[in-house]
Amino acid sequence: MTTDPDRVATARALLAHLGLTAADLTGTDPPAVPTVAEYLPAVVAAASPGTRRTYGSSWRRMAAALGEWRIDAVRASDIEALMRQAAAGARSRRSSRHGRHAGEHLIAAARAFYNRAIADGYLAAADSPAHRVRKPRRLPNTRRALTPDELSDINAAARSGGNDIVLDALLLRLHTETACRRGGALALRLVDLDVDHALIRLTEKGGTHRWQPITPMLGARLIEHARARGAVLPTDALLRYRNSCPATYRRYDLLWKRIGRQLPWVAAHGISTHWLRHTTLTWVERHFGYGVARAYAGHTDRRGPATTTYIKADLHTVATALAALTGQPHPLATEEREIQWPPAQPDEPPSRRT
Repeated sequence: MTTDPDRVATARALLAHLGLTAADLTGTDPPAVPTVAEYLPAVVAAASPGTRRTYGSSWRRMAAALGEWRIDAVRASDIEALMRQAAAGARSRRSSRHGRHAGEHLIAAARAFYNRAIADGYLAAADSPAHRVRKPRRLPNTRRALTPDELSDINAAARSGGNDIVLDALLLRLHTETACRRGGALALRLVDLDVDHALIRLTEKGGTHRWQPITPMLGARLIEHARARGAVLPTDALLRYRNSCPATYRRYDLLWKRIGRQLPWVAAHGISTHWLRHTTLTWVERHFGYGVARAYAGHTDRRGPATTTYIKADLHTVATALAALTGQPHPLATEEREIQWPPAQPDEPPSRRT
């Protein structure tokens, strides 16, 4: 039976006049709607550790400003006002964009909050105030591949001081060889290192797992570093401080701040660990093509043209690219390439027992 649009409009008008909704006529009682402060612990408990780390400060801001409001009473203008406050109060960092990232994170956090509320049945998707606020337009990325001289200077600066040049050198070498993200490096455990096949198992964004080739030299230095600093169990962290505690994100902040003091252009451009990823992947793409660079980066998304489904590279091809990049043989490499890694390679990561 075809629905008459005029009758539907009349029924909706009558319901609005009576102060009712369609849900009121179904005979089921909707769940009691909590306040923002009451509901936030449920959102935090359901979030992954990475999501909590990314959105935690924004959720706390929402709770402080809107904590006593019912989640269905918050308006789009309230979320937008919080976004403006977050952007205006953002701390100035090396990679800051005048608060645009802070505003974008606030909207993303609010959307994650209301996505959970929608899934729990507290409101309909169309009623989410966070989804009615536009995110700030993302500015073009300023990252680029480092030049050979720049990469050489960065490695030299990292080795010229600091309280743990062994760990710093390993971090730079690891990220240059594998193009991994910081989270993937810090999540490495003893069990994730396969010295025989010169591989590490990376756990990165979205909980994805992949095996990534490394040079046998780096594999030997990593296992030596971990054992010398107290790693015993298979689940013990691979990268560790001198006091045997697992390394944290703080180490990266201190490392790049120290390098920036020695090389002012590093601080001026906001160069960070992700620039090493950009440098390596750019080289791989130029010499081995998009498919190999995509596998090297660990990208698994399906966005883009349909042909990307067929542009794939296996582990042996990635190992071959690594061998050409570093000039060192790899047990899984399938062919010899005459391409040489253009940037001056850092020296072998130092080997120390402390």
